[in-house]
Amino acid sequence: MFHPTRTYQASQHCSDSGQQRAGSTPDAPSERLLITDDDARLRASSVALLESRGYACEQAANGQEALERLLQGGIDLLLLDLMMPHMDGYQLLEEIQQRDIDCDVIVVSGEATFENATRVFRGGAIDFINKPFDPQTLFHRVEHSLQQRRLRRELEQARQELEASEQRYRFIVSHSPDIIYMIDGNGYFRFINERVSDLLGYRPEELIGQHYSVLVHEDDLELAAQAFELGPREIAGNRQIELRFKCRHPGDYARSFESKSIVIELSATPLQGPVERDAPPLGTYGVARDISDRKKAQELIQFQAYHDLLTRLPNRELFMDRLQLAISQAHRGGHQLAVLFLDMDGFKFINDSLGHITGDKLLQQVARRLSRTLRDSDTVSRIGGDEFNILLPDLQNAEEAGMIARKILDAFSRPIQLDHHEITIGFSIGISLYPGDADCAEDLIKNADMAMYHIKGRGKNGYEYFSDNMQQIYQFRHSLEQDIRKALELGQFEPWYQPQYAIDSGEIVGLEALIRWNHPERGLITPDVFIPIAEEIGLIGEIGRFMLEAGCRQLSEWIEQGCRPVKLSINVSPFQLIESNFDRVICDLAERHELPRDRLVMEITETALMQDMEQVLPRLKKLIHCGIGIAIDDFGVGYSSLSYLQSLPARALKIDRSFLSASRAEMDKSSIVKAIVAMAREMGLEVVMEGIETSEQLAYLREIGGIIGQGYLLGYPQTADRVEDLIA
Repeated sequence: MFHPTRTYQASQHCSDSGQQRAGSTPDAPSERLLITDDDARLRASSVALLESRGYACEQAANGQEALERLLQGGIDLLLLDLMMPHMDGYQLLEEIQQRDIDCDVIVVSGEATFENATRVFRGGAIDFINKPFDPQTLFHRVEHSLQQRRLRRELEQARQELEASEQRYRFIVSHSPDIIYMIDGNGYFRFINERVSDLLGYRPEELIGQHYSVLVHEDDLELAAQAFELGPREIAGNRQIELRFKCRHPGDYARSFESKSIVIELSATPLQGPVERDAPPLGTYGVARDISDRKKAQELIQFQAYHDLLTRLPNRELFMDRLQLAISQAHRGGHQLAVLFLDMDGFKFINDSLGHITGDKLLQQVARRLSRTLRDSDTVSRIGGDEFNILLPDLQNAEEAGMIARKILDAFSRPIQLDHHEITIGFSIGISLYPGDADCAEDLIKNADMAMYHIKGRGKNGYEYFSDNMQQIYQFRHSLEQDIRKALELGQFEPWYQPQYAIDSGEIVGLEALIRWNHPERGLITPDVFIPIAEEIGLIGEIGRFMLEAGCRQLSEWIEQGCRPVKLSINVSPFQLIESNFDRVICDLAERHELPRDRLVMEITETALMQDMEQVLPRLKKLIHCGIGIAIDDFGVGYSSLSYLQSLPARALKIDRSFLSASRAEMDKSSIVKAIVAMAREMGLEVVMEGIETSEQLAYLREIGGIIGQGYLLGYPQTADRVEDLIA
């Protein structure tokens, strides 16, 4: 993938990551995955992607190999291509079903038709991923499938334990794990087994002759009467009721009872003697089973179904239920409510710089602070990543929603202390109102989302009410999404080139390839408009590959024409770096176009490098082995750590434009540029200063000396034919 602009590269520090796995832990997954695909490169790249997340992976080139491995056992999840030699994916699915192999299957195929999807799901597959896939989509689907598998195993284990427990309950009374009792027609105990000692702290002989009410919690006496006092109508069947039994102080018993009561499930049956049919029973006998743990497990499962496990906030489903109920109440009461859509500013930079574990801890702290800031009647929900929805019911006027939004912003103006770090965050907040903006839950959330994007585009860390004109902005964005999908196919993207000069001599020494979109209706569109959208819809990879191919092809043509031997710099985006074969792709391009390797330079930002240094470093070294140069882009605005430079095979540093101040006095006062240049010289690195826009800045850099310059003062980005005149 590729991104040419400094605007986008800087935004890497503050954009929404949304990439961490919800509820993730530092422990590596224990499940094993089998990737089956006849495309060796795709298979290897999938393995590399998943192994980078800690999954243990194995490979198979076709269905037959996969079947042989599955029969050995130990595979939890199979990622399966459909079209393969020897045994295709459909045949393998049949074999898995026939042989009853315990393995979940996700189909990963480019054959995404309705018939194919129907066939694979009938064949037992649990999911379908369309090729080409976004890595984050793959991570999310794999983790979701494994989570479901873990839950099934846990539920099955709980079921088996329950069955075993129920079998034990059928033992003879003296060994029963349940309280088995018998009472007479007046409700007095005539028999109770030893289990009562363990569960409640009473000796059986203490209860014989006592009324059942001595055991029943005061609040459950009326309910208990339905089970213990059976009349003629209840003789035909058993009675099962859940109620609480009181625990007594153990006295001389060695065991101490932590709880004052336990939840039991009571099964009662009338004792009918040889008398008339409608005569009252002689008494009842029954089983009282301790279900405290089961109730806790049910409560936990219920909680997990309607809450986000990381933050313990309501999830989207519970939020929608509460919102729909609030809408109904607002309609009957004639009052207003508001929906707030919150997006955290700068969360991706925190995730990248401090790690996903710290990012998860931050989300937990944010959830707690949000909950403390709101009213008891309000609902805050985490809907994914760093996005939250808030329901504000019972509003008297629209201004109340703005006041609460401002209260939230003020609450987060104070730093959050986390793992020896002070982290300050902001929120972009969109507000939509019922009934003025919408009268249904989905539209209220959608409108709040639009308002949130509106404030994010105006500088972030603020709030904005929804208005009708935002619908036009949304429609424009949606239209742009559709046009981007067609732009690559119709050849509307163009590579432009900005010159780089040796400031001391004034000689042109290089070019940076930048992308432009020549839209047939909207004209020339700069990348800061369409690249973020392309990333969201998963097309940034294709755009990046297009720029690599176009840049290499153009450089080859200039060399054939005998143009000046300048270097061509092409940006490599963070999305390309996570591809396991990106180094091979670049080397193959250079070889296919017969490029002198010292003429091609890949620009990579500090942030992108530090996201996964262990994986990236070997690939960069392979590029250097092929003769391709590496330049660190936007140097100085990322991690501000120089230690990693010693291990990077970099050729040049590109100093971010932010270090060139507006006035000469400010530049003289700050020695950052001079320090970076001095350090680079010691390490044998070239220095490229970007963003030169004034003659004062140029004069300042000339005094330092030995710098390559780039900026509007020296030359604007131009089409290939215009640049050709500069290097002819």
